[in-house]
Amino acid sequence: MPNPQKESKVREIAEQLSSAEAAVLAGYRGLTVHEAAELRAALAEVDARFAVVKNSLTRLAVKEAGLEGLDELIDGPTAIAYVRGDAVTAAKRLVEQGRRFPVLEIRGGFAEGRILTAGDIRRFADLEPREVMLAKLAGLAKGQLGRTAWMLQALQSKFVLLMEALKEKVPGAAEDTPDPDRAGGGGQEPAQPQPEEAGEPAQPGEGEPEPTQPGPEKTVETQQEGGA
Repeated sequence: MPNPQKESKVREIAEQLSSAEAAVLAGYRGLTVHEAAELRAALAEVDARFAVVKNSLTRLAVKEAGLEGLDELIDGPTAIAYVRGDAVTAAKRLVEQGRRFPVLEIRGGFAEGRILTAGDIRRFADLEPREVMLAKLAGLAKGQLGRTAWMLQALQSKFVLLMEALKEKVPGAAEDTPDPDRAGGGGQEPAQPQPEEAGEPAQPGEGEPEPTQPGPEKTVETQQEGGA
């Protein structure tokens, strides 16, 4: 019959594995109590907890957490570094402590749901921390926005200059265009008559001779009398 205490411990390890951002399994054979205390303090600074666990319980816990790939890493005295903060920063700190304490054997772990080997963790530690990468990305984005704003401003300035040039050229072109009303040709419209020409009689004495009174017309009878 399963031991309730062991079941509780397995469940506790599985929950810590499931809730952690990452975890690293390491061998600690030969690590003194004082060195282990220093290691725990160093990892706590980067929001990681170093815990010694029993292999039998750990094997059951990784299965319960769906991390069966970690089974191969459980061999001999095993400890787990549960990472709550930035995984890259924790990996850097763990690799640094491994240089301080050569007996600390980094075996592997997981991050972002992927099983990692010891080499993966060391390469992971070579990356820049999340804050640095975000700052660089923000700097790149800011620089790109600045270049885009400069390009838009340059285009706007060119457009304004183009419009000013067109504004200067258009009036000159309008003055050089011939007026069809002034040019000769069959399409010219007749001038409208002035008020005098529209039917108002001209007053005598304004340069025009008075009309003479017609004399008596000769009739046929008169012509006959003259001929008699």
